[in-house]
Amino acid sequence: MTDCSRDALTFTRLGAKQVLADFHGGRLTTDAGSLLLREAERRLGLFDALDTAIPDPRRPELIEHDQKAMLAQRITAIALGYEDLNDHHTLRGDPALQVVSGRDPAPEATLASPSTLCRLENRVDRAAAARIAAVLVDQFVAAHAEPPEALILDFDATDDPVHGKQEGRFFHGYYDHHCFMPLYVFCGDELLAAYLRPSNIDAAKHSRAVLKLLVRRLRAAWPGVKLTVRADSGFCRWRLMRWCDRNGIGYVLGLAKNSALARAARDEVERAARQFRRTGQPQRVFGSFGYAAGSWDRRRRVIIKAEHTTQGPNPRFIVVNVPGDPQGLYEEVYCQRGEAENRIKEQQLDLFADRTSCHRFAANQFRLLLSSAAYLLVQALRRTALAGTELADAQVGTIRLRLLKVAARVAVSVRRVVFHLAGSYPYRALFEQVSGRLLGGTAGATGSG
Repeated sequence: MTDCSRDALTFTRLGAKQVLADFHGGRLTTDAGSLLLREAERRLGLFDALDTAIPDPRRPELIEHDQKAMLAQRITAIALGYEDLNDHHTLRGDPALQVVSGRDPAPEATLASPSTLCRLENRVDRAAAARIAAVLVDQFVAAHAEPPEALILDFDATDDPVHGKQEGRFFHGYYDHHCFMPLYVFCGDELLAAYLRPSNIDAAKHSRAVLKLLVRRLRAAWPGVKLTVRADSGFCRWRLMRWCDRNGIGYVLGLAKNSALARAARDEVERAARQFRRTGQPQRVFGSFGYAAGSWDRRRRVIIKAEHTTQGPNPRFIVVNVPGDPQGLYEEVYCQRGEAENRIKEQQLDLFADRTSCHRFAANQFRLLLSSAAYLLVQALRRTALAGTELADAQVGTIRLRLLKVAARVAVSVRRVVFHLAGSYPYRALFEQVSGRLLGGTAGATGSG
């Protein structure tokens, strides 16, 4: 006779049969794809590097949860879609997360509790955060088998809304809410910096200092690399441009419109208008000229995109110190900075970079870095094992849905831990391909369970 427990969930009948559900399935996980993240991390050495960057003042003989395991637990959970510390009340017993964190997946071998993880967050100070930030750049350097000839560094700021009384919260008039204003630096899809800032500052605040640190590290690794900074008009500051000019750094920066620029670009604007009246089709005319704002130290090359549509004229400007055709620099270089905005959306929407609800500002900076580490983990998977597959250009949320959220029954014996994945899993072939790449062709060689 079927033993239906009292806490079973009763659903609509299937013909003459009852349909029930309960939470007594045994050692199951919905995150078997975290095994792929585990193998990707073993190639990176990310958790070891982060562990080294954070001092652990606890007495070793009294420690139950070592720091590296806690970092692995927290970062992998973020990559799997769990944003809150409270999630770890139950996640601490998840067999997949236990394996990723280096623990035996036994029911009694639970991972760190939310309170233990919270204590970790709140003992990370600014010095440790700076060392973690250096790990991000080291990971970027290590990802290159050969020295790159040229790199474009995308700087961008965004708003991070806050809803409590956190340290460093301020009301921002443009965004119309209380927020932080983190600074991100990407190179293509690779994350180099994620720096939390209060929002009562100029958007370009500390960008020159961050750039100096990045240039020093990148040139130490690759002395001959050509570096270019790309950013919107919020970063067009003469001190930043002067430093780039003096240190051989290229820049392609947005430039806010003003009356002096409008006068200098009159010929291109009028030509675009004439062509629009003649053809009735949207027009773009490009040109360049020398210009110096009142605060600048010297004249610089400005490129004009004079666009005219049914909505009227829409001139845009950028300032550059790199050679090139005006149209090519605008369309093929400057406009590509939109990809950095997509990566920031991944950080905030898929990896919870805006979950900055701690009271201490330093703890929120650490949370931003944890999200960044989760991004590095998924990006390593995307860059290596997913290259050439249907998910080669997929965003984090899609990769998570198709590869990481996989149901499995976990069988543990003295000699083995076996994950029996769902037989109806629709992406089995892709999963096997990815695991084979991560394991160097050894996937599936362990025999039956």
